[in-house]
Amino acid sequence: MLARLFFTACLFIVSFSFAQNTDTTYAERLGFPKGAKVVIVHVDDVGMSFDSNEGAITAMTKGIATSCSVMMPCGWVPGYVHYLKEHPTTDAGLHLTLTSEWDNYRWPPLSGKPKVPGLVDKEGAMWPDVADVVSHASPEEVETEIRAQIERAKEMGFNPTHMDSHMGTLFAKPEFLEKYVTLAIEYHIPVMFPAGHAQLISKLNGFTEAQMQGIRLLGKQLWNAGLPVLDDIYNESYGWEMPKGTKVTDAALQKFKTRKYEEAFKAMKPGITYLIMHCTAPSEIFKHISGSGTTRKGDMLAMIDPELKKFVEKEGIILITWRELSERRNRVK
Repeated sequence: MLARLFFTACLFIVSFSFAQNTDTTYAERLGFPKGAKVVIVHVDDVGMSFDSNEGAITAMTKGIATSCSVMMPCGWVPGYVHYLKEHPTTDAGLHLTLTSEWDNYRWPPLSGKPKVPGLVDKEGAMWPDVADVVSHASPEEVETEIRAQIERAKEMGFNPTHMDSHMGTLFAKPEFLEKYVTLAIEYHIPVMFPAGHAQLISKLNGFTEAQMQGIRLLGKQLWNAGLPVLDDIYNESYGWEMPKGTKVTDAALQKFKTRKYEEAFKAMKPGITYLIMHCTAPSEIFKHISGSGTTRKGDMLAMIDPELKKFVEKEGIILITWRELSERRNRVK
């Protein structure tokens, strides 16, 4: 979904021209060796549920996941923020949330309906679909809600290392994307935005060179503001399904997902890649939230698989956090 939305939002900047030497990756600009694959192994949807928190913690403390982002309007945010206070070096950002997609478990905007009526459906929750947000919400309402989510985090003592977008909603409309980039610069918080070679996401969209120039222009703005910038995004893992007829056991699920992640790492070009996943340790309750428990559990099991760790080490892949990227960017003039 993110790839398709990214294509839509980037159409508004194609008229700009910015020539960049695409042979030089943002990883190299930050001091990594030429040809290095530098990867943020990132867990989405933290704070959505107790099970989501447990999955992310397991993937990051017992596995190779390096980063996560938190859905501030959701019910289990306090539980995860309490964990962060006990583990302050954890790389955790904001999963900026403008949708509420599940049938029976839903959340409203932090700003409240009077301030952002265009973000609220008939149940008093955020819209379930990105298209509904695009149809009903104004850019000003989106900005108001993003600010509310940032401010709630800060008031709780949670200083996010980065920001990204739940369901890619902020990439669905040019004006939303503009707010995303503008607020990143204002708050000086890095954001998920692939403005280097963008090989994987461009392959999914079929970007023209003119569109790539527009993407690179926004990347230049973020870089010139002193923020680190990604070279690419890999966002296909949510759609991986085991072959039909395969008995779904933890062992089989782990083996399948591990092999898929190995393929993903191999597909990456040198540079900084944002590898997105959803790690959950699903209890009996999670099935009443979402039918995605199996794929999310598979992500968690792959992250803690010793075979995947061996593969990453053998391939010489550098795993990194947003915090480390920011520290490197601060040292570059």
